[in-house]
Amino acid sequence: MKAVAVLAVLAVAVVLRRWLRRRRRAGGPAPAGRGLGPFTSDVWLVAAREMRERFRGRMFKVGTVLILAVVAAAIVIPTLTSGALAPRRVGIVGTLPASGRASVEAAARSVGTTAILSAEAGTGEAAAALRSGRIDLAIVDGRELLVDKAFGSTDTSPSARFVRAASSGLGLAEAVEAAHLSSAQSSALAGARPLPVSSLQSGRLSGPSRATSVIGLILTFVMLSQYNTWILIGVMEEKASRVIEVLLAAVRPIRLLAGKVLGIGLVAFAQASLIVAFALAVAGWTGSDLLRGTAPLVVVATLVWLVLGYAFYCWVYAAAGSLAERQDQVQSLALPLSLPIIFGYIMAITVAASGSASAFFDVLAYLPPTAPFAMPVLVALGTVSWWQFVASAAISLACTVGVARLAGGIYRRAILHTGGRVKLREVLGRTAG
Repeated sequence: MKAVAVLAVLAVAVVLRRWLRRRRRAGGPAPAGRGLGPFTSDVWLVAAREMRERFRGRMFKVGTVLILAVVAAAIVIPTLTSGALAPRRVGIVGTLPASGRASVEAAARSVGTTAILSAEAGTGEAAAALRSGRIDLAIVDGRELLVDKAFGSTDTSPSARFVRAASSGLGLAEAVEAAHLSSAQSSALAGARPLPVSSLQSGRLSGPSRATSVIGLILTFVMLSQYNTWILIGVMEEKASRVIEVLLAAVRPIRLLAGKVLGIGLVAFAQASLIVAFALAVAGWTGSDLLRGTAPLVVVATLVWLVLGYAFYCWVYAAAGSLAERQDQVQSLALPLSLPIIFGYIMAITVAASGSASAFFDVLAYLPPTAPFAMPVLVALGTVSWWQFVASAAISLACTVGVARLAGGIYRRAILHTGGRVKLREVLGRTAG
């Protein structure tokens, strides 16, 4: 994989060098007001116009409020549910030594609650209490545990975890008593800690890293799908309403297109930053464990690849919008363009859930259409070094430059074509000519 990344970087360097040579051979400085310069006043004027339109739009305001509400509910509801865990009621039949009582109380603390112990007259009375729900667990003579319903091996509910912990603790207490150990030996055995486990290779997501990675993937998928669709529809609407003819009278096509994608991209990044800051603030205010221990490196990698992913896809969607003239044509164009996004998102979610990446997934991290989803997951897994991250970003930037040049040519030749959907083959033929 390292050899593939090195070869890819070398290929990108060769392509960029040849492109720079070709531009130098073209000779002569560009006339005033011409070129692709992204920092010209025309581009910023168009970007400011797009930002004003998006920030004032009802769709942006309502969508932002709904996303923040969903984020708050996802953080607050589990906190309220876990905080309302009721004490575990345990019925004692016969005698239970002090070590057994301590084991039951420790088992309750392990699931975040307390244990209330009460004496039961006999096994029949304890069974009746279990059926009625008065107690959650019955311990008979410290040697047998009774529950109303059996727990499956995959059950991870608080009740199931409490019963398993109590069973293990009581079994250990019985073994200590049978071995006739001294109090000091019993204390040393009870305070034993598990040995640390080290791995030769990383590749498993911890709880906070997994939560951060999954939330970042969802955020990236929603942002790319939403804002790229906005670009496609916005270009189509300007073409259908003939507004584009007025705009092109004052601004060159490539600058108009650059300003549009820049303005919408800044809106997308602002909304993503707001969502991340809001989620961290709500998690800190409620004391939620969902984002506790969030790896800053994973957050930064997600935001970086959100920008890189948008930079790659925005030109593709803008060029596609210039080919359409009606809403039904937009739908037929949006579906094939969204397939790489959906594929990359599904693959990344699967790897984030399983905690291990395959060689095929490693390759996806170096392909610009899927890298915005694959590379942040590999960063969370800790399976990529800094130079591999930079190599993937360089490949994405180089491909973005090529896509931007091709999209600019398509946009310039198709945006004023009316009377029906423009075929891509025709536009590419004109561009090549």
